[in-house]
Amino acid sequence: MSEKLQKVLARVGLGSRRYMEEVIAAGRVSINGKIAQVGERIEPTDELRIDGRKVQFQVEDEIRRRVLIYYKPEGEICSRNDPEKRPTVFDHLPQIANDRWVMVGRLDINSTGLLLFTNDGELANRLMHPSNEVEREYAVRVMGEVTPQIRNNMLKGVELEDGPAKFESFSEIGGEGINRWYQVVVKEGRNREVRRIFESQSLKVSRLLRTRYGTVILPRELRTGRWMELDKTDIDNLAKSVELKPRQGTGLFGMAKRRTEKMAEKPLAARRGGYLRQQRRDDEQDQQQQQQRPSGNGNNNNGRKTIGFNKGFKKF
Repeated sequence: MSEKLQKVLARVGLGSRRYMEEVIAAGRVSINGKIAQVGERIEPTDELRIDGRKVQFQVEDEIRRRVLIYYKPEGEICSRNDPEKRPTVFDHLPQIANDRWVMVGRLDINSTGLLLFTNDGELANRLMHPSNEVEREYAVRVMGEVTPQIRNNMLKGVELEDGPAKFESFSEIGGEGINRWYQVVVKEGRNREVRRIFESQSLKVSRLLRTRYGTVILPRELRTGRWMELDKTDIDNLAKSVELKPRQGTGLFGMAKRRTEKMAEKPLAARRGGYLRQQRRDDEQDQQQQQQRPSGNGNNNNGRKTIGFNKGFKKF
């Protein structure tokens, strides 16, 4: 069985089909040592390289489509590696044999909630692409009063530095005083978009939790820092929402299925800790030590101890 080259490259997670067509047209892709052409088909036994580097791939019918949902805690970054050695969302994901997890969208270090991971790069690209208008739903705690005028502004659209943005829906869901919770929906995944829409109205977001991405809702039984694998029905619904066909072999089997069923009956405890929490604890401890230290010790900091940013943290 053969497949079109750009489709295979997109599914591996190297970019969208259109971008892969540009890469192929630039002469950066080779099949069995020969420069490839856009639209060329590739066999499972062919050797595929981009910029001279070998790319491992499988044809579509051989790959079981998989999707994980992960409850991101505060303090983890959405990257595979971090020069500052902070924890990442990939640290606690299960290994996947002869494949890799592709992250669908991002959340900033201070945000929490639903993240999707899949081994299907084409699915990931379609879920993230603005043209598909996949809804992202958030629970947001805001400091300040959201007046009817401000609400209308954010629903009609505000101007940000990278273009206009708006909420598709906006509703109040609780809270009291100056801290109130709202549920909002956007159809794009621009950097810090939800926070920036509120900031455009001189309001500050103090908590942000993603509760839904497309057809996938953050389940009540999933605790912070834990992951769960989706079964066939949920994966097929997600794929269908971006016009992808179901794939044979999709779904949970054996131990994986029993693990998910067990988690629904008895959820795992939240994974406590986190970089930001540990940093705050370290800062509080330093401040307490400083208060207990007698003044006039003659150091160059006027009795103050410099607090380092990259302190070690403990994983739980």
